[in-house]
Amino acid sequence: MPITWITSLLGSLALIGTPLFSGFYSKDSIIEAVHLSTLPAAGFANFAVLAGVFVTAFYSFRMYFLVFHGPERYDQNPDAHHGHDDHHGHDDHGHDKPHESPWVVTVPLVLLAIPSVLIGYMTIGPMLYGDFFKDVIFIDAVKHPAMQQLGELFHGPVAMAIHGLSMAPFWLALAGVVTAWYMYLVNPKVPAFFARALRPLIVVLENKYFMDWINENILAKGARGLGLGLWKVGDRAIIDGFFVNGSWKVVGLVSGVVRWFQSGFLYHYALVMILGVFVLMTYFVWLA
Repeated sequence: MPITWITSLLGSLALIGTPLFSGFYSKDSIIEAVHLSTLPAAGFANFAVLAGVFVTAFYSFRMYFLVFHGPERYDQNPDAHHGHDDHHGHDDHGHDKPHESPWVVTVPLVLLAIPSVLIGYMTIGPMLYGDFFKDVIFIDAVKHPAMQQLGELFHGPVAMAIHGLSMAPFWLALAGVVTAWYMYLVNPKVPAFFARALRPLIVVLENKYFMDWINENILAKGARGLGLGLWKVGDRAIIDGFFVNGSWKVVGLVSGVVRWFQSGFLYHYALVMILGVFVLMTYFVWLA
């Protein structure tokens, strides 16, 4: 897979900020701007971007070395390497062997690989220090003097690339590449050792700090439990059960009592009057 191999190599070199590649001009400009910044926490930001250089180079070339220069893992049959290839690109065990992708995939890879090598060299001057973004992007030189200082230090893309060879980002990127090469091609026991030694940390990272578990089992279930409680206790028991149903039951009870007094029969009213007079007379006699 030569086309995929070379385009992946060029893309990885651009990604880690190799001098003269497009990623170098963008990444080093950001790193230098952070280094010259006087904003609060700029020192920590500078440390973070420098650490990111090593990490980016390490994981990029870990992928590159494992995929293109590591042991073949597309066939899990341990005896498959004893087979013979037929003229259709299959071995005698019937397994498909890796092959170059069709042109609909390889052409975009090539078209992306070319600017990843050239576009930074061609555009760093006019885009960052020229008039390409004139009247579009405005920088307050008083609050953010870093870009003005970078402009004074810029003497062309070649000089910037040569200067970059002596700067910390280049050596950190190179260290990341060499570390990946040693750990995944020369001595694979090293990452296996770290995988065992740092297993608790790996479990935490693989589970994304258990944020999904916390969201599903604590936040989501807690929200569902709260909603269920508000529905059964608040809505059904208190609002519907007590206020709504309770109010009509009280009204019905009062209405039943009132209906008993308002029967519409004359003898009933006479009886109530007699009982009322009797109660009043008894009360007055008791007071006397």
